[in-house]
Amino acid sequence: MSLIDISPTVSADAPIFPGDEPFALRWTARLGPGCPVNLSALTLSPHIGAHADAPLHYANDAPSIDQVPLDAYLGPCRVIHAIGCGPLLTVDHLRHAVAGLPPRVLVRTCTRADTVWNPEFSAYAPEALLWLAERGVRLVGIDTPSVDPADSKTLDAHQVLRRHDLRVLENLVLDAAPAGDYELIALPLKLAGACASPVRAVLRTL
Repeated sequence: MSLIDISPTVSADAPIFPGDEPFALRWTARLGPGCPVNLSALTLSPHIGAHADAPLHYANDAPSIDQVPLDAYLGPCRVIHAIGCGPLLTVDHLRHAVAGLPPRVLVRTCTRADTVWNPEFSAYAPEALLWLAERGVRLVGIDTPSVDPADSKTLDAHQVLRRHDLRVLENLVLDAAPAGDYELIALPLKLAGACASPVRAVLRTL
C-alpha cells in the first residue's frame, strides 16, 4: 500500500475566494538564548486548501465542524475522472463509474489543480449530487474551490448537500490520483463553532 497526498500546500500564496482570509504565519517566539523553542501563530480561513465544509457554512442553526461525525471522512472511496467537463459536472460525467460505487466519491475535473484564483472552475450540477446521494454516497469531493460556481448566490449544490446530509471536501489536488478505488483519510479538525476545517487529505491504495 502507498499514500497519495491530495492536499495542496497552505501558504500565503494559496488561492482563496476574493475577500476570504488568507493564510498568514507569525512567530511568537524564536529559538535562541533564553528560549528553548520556536512558536508560531496562524491566521487563515478554514476554507483554504483542502477542506471540509460544515453544514453551518450554508445553513443557520446547522452543525459546526466540531459537531459533524467523522465516519464519512474515512473509508472506501472512488476517484472518478471528468477532466474538461466544463462549468458543471453532470450525471453524464459520472455514469461510467457507477458500478459498485463506494460511499465516498471524489471527482477530478482538472489536468492540474489551479495554484492561482480562477473563477472559471468546474462545479457540481445539483442533479449530480442528488444522483450520487440516491446511490448511497455519503461524501463527495472535487478538485476545485467549491461544489457551486464562483458566482452562485443561491448555492444550489450546497443545499443538496444539506438536504441529503452529505459531507463534502473541496480544493483537493487529484493530479496524481488515477481513476479507481482507494481508502480516503481526510479528518477535519475539531474547531469549536467553525463553518469548515482544513484537512490533510490522503488516498491509500488498496
